[in-house]
Amino acid sequence: MKKKCNRTYIGGQAVIQGVMMRSKHGMATVVRTDQGEMLTEAVKIKAPEDRPRWQRLPLIRGVVNFLSSIIGGMKVLTRSSEAVLTDDEETEAGQSKFARYLADRWKMSVGDLLTGFSVVLGVLLAVGLFVFLPLLFTRLIASAAPVVGRGSMYGLWYYLIEGGFRLVIFLLYILFTLVFKSLRETYMYHGAEHKTINCYEYGLPLTVENVKKCTRLHDRCGTTFLFIVLFISIIVFALVGIPLDMLYTAAGISGILETLLSIVFRILLLPVVAGVSYEVLKLLAKTDSVLVLPLKAPGYLLQKLTTREPDDGMIECAIRAFETALEMDEDPDFNERFFATETKLSKLMADMKRCFADKGIDGSDAEWILSMSLGIKRSDLSEERVVSRAECKKVLDIFDERMKGRPLWYIYGDTEFYGYTIKVDERVLIPRPETEILVRQAVLSLNDGDSMLDLCTGSGAVAVAVYCEASKDKHITVTASDISEEALELAKENARLNKAAVEFVKSDLFAGIRGRFNVITANPPYVKRGEISSLPADVKNFEPRIALDGGEDGLDFYRAIAAGVGRHLCSGGMLILECGEGQAQEIIRIFQTTARCDFAMVVKDLAGVERVVKIGF
Repeated sequence: MKKKCNRTYIGGQAVIQGVMMRSKHGMATVVRTDQGEMLTEAVKIKAPEDRPRWQRLPLIRGVVNFLSSIIGGMKVLTRSSEAVLTDDEETEAGQSKFARYLADRWKMSVGDLLTGFSVVLGVLLAVGLFVFLPLLFTRLIASAAPVVGRGSMYGLWYYLIEGGFRLVIFLLYILFTLVFKSLRETYMYHGAEHKTINCYEYGLPLTVENVKKCTRLHDRCGTTFLFIVLFISIIVFALVGIPLDMLYTAAGISGILETLLSIVFRILLLPVVAGVSYEVLKLLAKTDSVLVLPLKAPGYLLQKLTTREPDDGMIECAIRAFETALEMDEDPDFNERFFATETKLSKLMADMKRCFADKGIDGSDAEWILSMSLGIKRSDLSEERVVSRAECKKVLDIFDERMKGRPLWYIYGDTEFYGYTIKVDERVLIPRPETEILVRQAVLSLNDGDSMLDLCTGSGAVAVAVYCEASKDKHITVTASDISEEALELAKENARLNKAAVEFVKSDLFAGIRGRFNVITANPPYVKRGEISSLPADVKNFEPRIALDGGEDGLDFYRAIAAGVGRHLCSGGMLILECGEGQAQEIIRIFQTTARCDFAMVVKDLAGVERVVKIGF
């Protein structure tokens, strides 16, 4: 194999039926279910350069990375196991009395419990195997051979023997894990992780065939790191321990108290050991020189045990995880995605809002998605509950599409407007809550027997809502027009859906309109052409530009309406227009000079913005 030419900072970890790859800005986990489907979770993390300066100092950075690796490693292992849970296992687990008890009584999922239990058990196991047992065995030898006892000039032998026991226990632990088929499979994914990273560093395209050719040994492996930790611990424990042992002897401290103090000081020194080991690992990983091969060899030998040759499916998981992690560094706008697993409602909502905030999407969309997907009121979202895996998948399907920028109500296909269901898609503008003011003013202005024309009707929301409300106690007729044939098709659907007898006409404002009306309404395009590019992405990229562009100053349509309204509004009639912020007074001046109106008034929205202009003739 040729020399590495494309060094990378991306590292990884084998997980349950998959691989996790971690880059500077993201962590990507890919697992393969029993049905053969590959699932991906990609979560953004804080880059090293974005951490506080003190956390990036030599030695300290090693401690920070060590702790984050342990915590993150446990979490990703749990996440992977939850992700590959089959539907049968999910049903069994979700319906068990214990699972229901955790959800109802403690608002906790089985996964939460397993994560906490795994962390506690892992810490106890590590302390027991690698601190207590080596200490116990070494003391037994020291009691039989006082010459190597602590507190003497031969104290270094004590720590060498203790370190030897620690290494033997580590080797036995690895050999013991080989007994289990599931762990042997995990070691195969470990091999796929290493081979994929090596393939990239050799400058080869990431294909299954290329990855297969690469070695499964890597300088930055966690197994090598653990061996370095074991070696460095001998030196650090001896340098600190020998003086302390002499102090214990001088102070007459012995027995159980001495044992407890010895365990405590070893635990307290672990961050120091981790910090030094991290720097050694980084130093060794920077060169392929044969001069340092003897220092790397022990780690390579251990990797022979903790890695296995992977199959093609495992390599595919590793490649996807690596490419996703790499993309998260290269693309600042990368969309995070999550496994659909049983989780807490509060956590799911917090994750969604965090991702939406990063995209400039209003956090209320997360509340709407959860409310509609779970069938609960938005006001009840503060009550903690466990979201099942099936429910979570339903939520995340909508979340993923919203993260791509598509407006929420286009995704659902309809929205509520003035209490009525209005179908919407990319053919029409999504009706806004403030437009309900326009409807309210129109209903108040209509009398029995009156007729109304709604210009620029779009989805037909205004025309449908006015008809449905006013016709409850009055006999009225409503006509709606739009220049877009596609918009009119959808408006007709909304009229049928809400049983509104609205007549629709294709017309460019008044061009195709015949007759006069008592009330004319319009919510025309009023965004300044130069400001369209600054609108939120979901508006400018998805909603029809024809429904947004109001010309250079945003008032082109108001001038056109003023020029033709006199021929279509009855004497004593009312023109009701929605407008943008800061436009109301200029619109009034346009109608005073062009249309010779009798009076004009402004209605403000809940935010105090002059939103609707009423003009009488």
